[in-house]
Amino acid sequence: MAFVVAIDGPAGSGKGTITKIVGEKMNLVNIDTGAMYRCVTLECLNKNVKESDIDKILEILENINIELKKEKGENLVFLNGKDVTEEIRTTKVNENVAKFAAVKVIRDKITPMQRKMGEIQDVIMEGRDIGTVVFPDADVKIFLDCSLEERANRRYKQNIQKGINSSYEEVLESIKQRHKLETERDVAPFVKAEDAIYVDSTNLTIEEVTEKIIEIISKKKLEKNNE
Repeated sequence: MAFVVAIDGPAGSGKGTITKIVGEKMNLVNIDTGAMYRCVTLECLNKNVKESDIDKILEILENINIELKKEKGENLVFLNGKDVTEEIRTTKVNENVAKFAAVKVIRDKITPMQRKMGEIQDVIMEGRDIGTVVFPDADVKIFLDCSLEERANRRYKQNIQKGINSSYEEVLESIKQRHKLETERDVAPFVKAEDAIYVDSTNLTIEEVTEKIIEIISKKKLEKNNE
């Protein structure tokens, strides 16, 4: 049986960075589930399809091809054969992904794809509903949290590095709106799994969070091997 690590948490909590580092250190395949929803969002935006237009979304889902690849040490995202690793992180996608991720037909398409990836290999998977919906029986469940202000600060700094023009206030408001949408949506609302281990990264460095999570996973792996 494959070993599955589920890391859930809000935008800006650092789960993407941490998941990537931990995956490399522990030889786990890193699955960025958010990238998959971002791909669908990007495709819908490119075709001027709104989140309320279910028939057109279904058409897109029938033909969409999403691939997560690792090339020359880099995690790349391909949408219908095109490298969209940078494009899915633009402000346009950031502002719309929560709306599309709440659409039931999109989640019904993406969730089985995520499960399939975790059935054939040892994975570390990050998202919003990995421990609650995608892998409720994951070997390790971690809920990585962070204060709203620090999350906005981190995302703001990321945007500067990527050349995305936005103020701290705009990023903070965007994160607030996204959190509201994700926690109040009808389909797979964003909540902490009851049996998830809570880790607050607000005042911790990347190294400290990585060390803490590796310790949690190592302990669980040892327990599983001894069963």
